[in-house]
Amino acid sequence: MSDLASKLAVLRRQAGIAAPQGSPARPAPTGSGVPGQAGQATAWWEPTVSAKGARDTPTRPPDLATLRRMAGVRERLAQPRAPLRAHTRDVPGDELSPGLRYLEQRFAWAEPPAELDLSFAKLTTARREQFLHFDTETTGLAGGTGTRAFMIGAADWHDGALRVRQLYITAMAAEAAMLREFARWIEPETVLVSYNGKSYDAPLLATRYRLARLPNPLPGRAHVDLLHPMRRRYRQVWENCKMQTAERKLLRIVREDDLPGSEAPRAWLTYLRGGSSANLVRVAEHNLQDVRSLSGLLVEAHGWAAMDGAAVSPPGYEK
Repeated sequence: MSDLASKLAVLRRQAGIAAPQGSPARPAPTGSGVPGQAGQATAWWEPTVSAKGARDTPTRPPDLATLRRMAGVRERLAQPRAPLRAHTRDVPGDELSPGLRYLEQRFAWAEPPAELDLSFAKLTTARREQFLHFDTETTGLAGGTGTRAFMIGAADWHDGALRVRQLYITAMAAEAAMLREFARWIEPETVLVSYNGKSYDAPLLATRYRLARLPNPLPGRAHVDLLHPMRRRYRQVWENCKMQTAERKLLRIVREDDLPGSEAPRAWLTYLRGGSSANLVRVAEHNLQDVRSLSGLLVEAHGWAAMDGAAVSPPGYEK
């Protein structure tokens, strides 16, 4: 028997671990506690006989921690595991065509005035039925032909309630169908409302319409981009003028368990590759809150004077 096997056998006996069943009996290692006597093994915690024949004091058997250190076994840290999300492929909404989903919800919402003053956006007035608040969720923030919108949300005032409609695709081939459906929501008198939509959402959709060889419904429509008047009014009052800051300061809305927009591309690509739809559902919830907040922020901005470069918050608005 090799020296290593002999040492392991001794460690098993010291720990009180029986030898595996079916294994052949192994001879005890040579070398006893009595000098010059071979073939007898004495556990080192048992009484031993000195060279003069006197019995030494018995040594207590080591505990398990000592044996583990002797064997070179490291303790593992008991760290709690994060709860696993249920793996599901279910997605909400009605299927308008293969790979295209449609969601519609209505919310009790304080109706705005019949006409809204848009002088804060350097426009005139518009009726509340004309406004279409829209926002996209995309595969990236860099723009360009490689970035596509996989979800479009839009809110408008309809029959005394705030109607929110959402389109999203679960297959690449459904993009053209989504673009055609969104185009049907836009009328000649529609006034678009967005947050940074003039610089990002509208140019991105224009590229996708062009690549799909479809007419773009956005040009020629009045467009209220709320980011710019928010910056003119609050850029030296708030820490920043992000949309979530504006809705917190003006609408008293604080999002809970909100999936950041930067995580939206991963959520969609994970679903396309056969993963769970849990985060894709959270993207839809994020988009829903975006368009709802747009409608509230527009009402808040109603009647503002166009004050380019204003740095002073009006009374009652500093939170």
